[in-house]
Amino acid sequence: MKPAPETRNITLALPKDLLHKVKVLAVERNTSVSRLLAATLEDLVGREENYARARQRHLAWLDHGADLGFSQRRGWTRDSLHER
Repeated sequence: MKPAPETRNITLALPKDLLHKVKVLAVERNTSVSRLLAATLEDLVGREENYARARQRHLAWLDHGADLGFSQRRGWTRDSLHER
């Protein structure tokens, strides 16, 4: 079993009605408010990291360019294609 990661407490101010809804949601999901918020934040951070990696990959692809298959010698000429 993996050891639990080290945690830190934070103070979070939420509007009263939102906090009530979050508590209800946590109960419905059989978890704590802390775990619900931690999971939501983990998801958000994961999405941002995935986006950053995909962005870097695509920017590198744009810099390099796509191989459209023209790097090999053609077996035809423009004139031979347009012979009548």
